Formats: sequence, C-alpha cells, structure tokens
Amino acid sequence: QVQLVESGGGLVQAGGSLRLSCVVSGTIFSDKAVGWYRQRPGKLRDLVATMTSGGKAAYGDSVKGRFTISRDSAKNTVYLQMSSLKPEDTANYYCRITGIGSDYRGQGTQVTVSS
Repeated sequence: QVQLVESGGGLVQAGGSLRLSCVVSGTIFSDKAVGWYRQRPGKLRDLVATMTSGGKAAYGDSVKGRFTISRDSAKNTVYLQMSSLKPEDTANYYCRITGIGSDYRGQGTQVTVSS
C-alpha cells in the first residue's frame, strides 16, 4: 500500500520559515516525479513546486525565489523549504508522486501564516 505522510506544517508569522517533509512508502521512489501542491480556502489547487526523478525543479510563480523543493532518495522523502512566508501562503499543503501508471498524494499538512 502506497502512503505519503506529510509533516512540518504549523502556525508561523509573516516573514518566517517552515520546512515540510513528505515520507513515501510502499512504492519505488527514485524513478518518480514528486511535487508539492496547496489548497487554499475558496481557491483552486495551486502547483507549488515539482521535481523530476532526475532532480529538475520547477516552481509556481507565486513562490519562486522563496520556496525550495528537494528530495532524498535514501530516505524516500521530499522536502519543501519555505521562506519569507506571506499570509496568502496559508493553505493545506500536500505532496504527490507520479510515475508511469501511478499517481498518489498525501492528506496534507496545514500551514497558517499570520500577519
């Protein structure tokens, strides 16, 4: 059974930082693309950041220069380092892994940024 478990969310003041983690189990991790997405109240889902199996990263326009995605294949873990957080970054953040014929996501971790 494939599981993705996110952690690291919480309440932080504007301008602060958080690092999210997503531990993946039950599937081969190294050959899959990974990504972070967020769901804000009343908004459509946002793509936050993605990374290919080869390590190429891409970011949503609203987080470029502030967020960094990384992956550790030895730990089957995806990270999202978030800096210079803004109140509009408040959302449920979840990770997703995709491969040929597979697409899995976690339940998410809540990030709340106070002004």
